[in-house]
Amino acid sequence: MDWHPHAQQLADRVTHRGSRWRAAIASTPRHLFVPAWWAWANDQWELRHGPAAPQAWLSAAYQDRTLVTRVASLHADHAQPDDHPGGVPTSSSTLPGLLLQMYRHARIGDNDTVLDVGTGTGYGTAVLASRVGADRVTSVDVDPYLVAAAGDRLAELDLKPWVVTVDATGDLPGRFDRIVATVSVCPIPASWLAALNTGGRLATTISNTSLIITATKTDDGGAVGQVERDWAMFMRTRAGADYPPGMADLVETAATADGDTVARGRFPVLDIVEDAWELRSSTGHCRCTARW
Repeated sequence: MDWHPHAQQLADRVTHRGSRWRAAIASTPRHLFVPAWWAWANDQWELRHGPAAPQAWLSAAYQDRTLVTRVASLHADHAQPDDHPGGVPTSSSTLPGLLLQMYRHARIGDNDTVLDVGTGTGYGTAVLASRVGADRVTSVDVDPYLVAAAGDRLAELDLKPWVVTVDATGDLPGRFDRIVATVSVCPIPASWLAALNTGGRLATTISNTSLIITATKTDDGGAVGQVERDWAMFMRTRAGADYPPGMADLVETAATADGDTVARGRFPVLDIVEDAWELRSSTGHCRCTARW
């Protein structure tokens, strides 16, 4: 199965001709990291198994879109065709264009050591390892299966970054020039600043918002950061196999049920939040502070 033209076409879509990331995208077989995934169809999650339909596999893997690999506690690698898990996605292969967006915000240089927070399938780890060298990349995830599977798939490409099972909100394994997260946090863990070398930079997103935060560690051990004029959203960090039960039923009731008193409001109702950065970036339910 010749995947190279597909990877090159993906590189053409998500990078410009002079991009330092272009070769890494073109040379990384994304399909290898996503042999199975979940697709939302017919109002349910349905399994897609790549080797059973090679052309559909290549088509899906080399589009610039996210592929959900885990719903609630059921990973697609372990699912049967008649499985239809309930719940929300808990792991995925992030769309390549968004990975590069975060890497650019992190300003990763040729000689930087990089901590990849949120191994997931390992595709992003492979891109990083191809770009700066596997010996400069450490990748962490809370899920032991994800870490093991990603490590095996990376090894198939003769890439051997350090891939570790770690709760990224706690202590981190080493010190780094760059930390880039493809999971969201709130607040930004103090351990991230502790793990940054002086002058090092982190790029992450704040849970329940579309805020991208970047920060550079200063000589006094603190940091100077900013909210980027850009947006992204990632799954939030989790400590267990699934997220705690949410309030979906209550939210649905609040959205659809009549109140005790029904009257015309004084203010217009906005339905364009998805298109307005200023509104998207202020709709979270989290105080966006760092424990530093």
